[in-house]
Amino acid sequence: MRVLITGLGTFWGSRLAQQVEALDDVDVVIGVDTTEPRLPMERTEFVRTDSSYSILNRIVSAAGIDTILHTHQIVDSTRQTGRTLHEINVIGTMNLLAAAGAPDSMVRKLVVKSSTLAYGATYQDPYFFRESMGRVRGPRTRVERSLLETAGLVRDFALDNPHVVVTKLRFSNVLGGDLGTVFSRALRLPFVPEILGFDPPMQFVHEDDVIGALLFATRHEIPGIFNVAGDGTLPWSEVRSIVGKRSIPLPPVLTSVAAEGLRALRVIDLPPETLALLRYGRGVDNSRYKRAGFRYRYSSVGAVTAFAEGLRLERTVGERHPAYRYERDVETFFRHSPSVRPAATEPSEGEPERAG
Repeated sequence: MRVLITGLGTFWGSRLAQQVEALDDVDVVIGVDTTEPRLPMERTEFVRTDSSYSILNRIVSAAGIDTILHTHQIVDSTRQTGRTLHEINVIGTMNLLAAAGAPDSMVRKLVVKSSTLAYGATYQDPYFFRESMGRVRGPRTRVERSLLETAGLVRDFALDNPHVVVTKLRFSNVLGGDLGTVFSRALRLPFVPEILGFDPPMQFVHEDDVIGALLFATRHEIPGIFNVAGDGTLPWSEVRSIVGKRSIPLPPVLTSVAAEGLRALRVIDLPPETLALLRYGRGVDNSRYKRAGFRYRYSSVGAVTAFAEGLRLERTVGERHPAYRYERDVETFFRHSPSVRPAATEPSEGEPERAG
């Protein structure tokens, strides 16, 4: 395979690239992003692009890319402005699909990382969403609108290009010790936010299962849309209990005003889609991806428990490893210098291990 990974500068892009590098049937790995990778790479080539991926058509054609792993979809609205979010999620995906569907394109597989935020969270929703089900109410936030718009683009591309295997993965709320999400930041606080009078069912997926699910789609021919979430749900109060935190209640009315107060005090920024989950919760049916052959390492409870154990370990011994900073000259030296022996590229103690 000749693989292109979008969002190489994100946590997911860097982690996925490390794993793809280790696959025996992968000849080329190219990663694109506006920022440099977060983790050390062995043979992934980094190409800096703009946020809309306007150069993708040239890269896909010149490198003979046959597999695209589209990991760069913004699902945390606290991290980007509305304009940037739309440019990355919608315009970036449009340019990617244009490159994949060009007349001279060799692309035969497209894997898209998305989110169960596309389903929304309201009092009218079912207990579990299946992939064939749509939202009960229209999108209310810019993240939800961009995800639905992107979903339409991917659906149309799949219909117009039946020779391309298009796999779209909708991930539930992610927990893990190596990344920051709205929920992981909330659960790291001394007092965890909750809405007074509500104890919604929550569903989580562990960060290792996210990478595993993306790799599974990369290595198998499984077209379609799949929910990816750990088995079962658990009440938000139980999540808080497992992590060992007390609550800070938000009022059931004027909740967004109270949340704005937390943001102004720099405690935490809770976007509207997160407040909806803290009020109503959401669950998704994950059986379709399991029928395709994927096996989870963690249930929802298991993901929360692993996160809690990681927090306790951090309090005891500190961070597990220092942050990696990409340095182009250093990476070029280690990859291409005849002076470097293979053993010299092995990570030292305290440095993140490299795939392969």
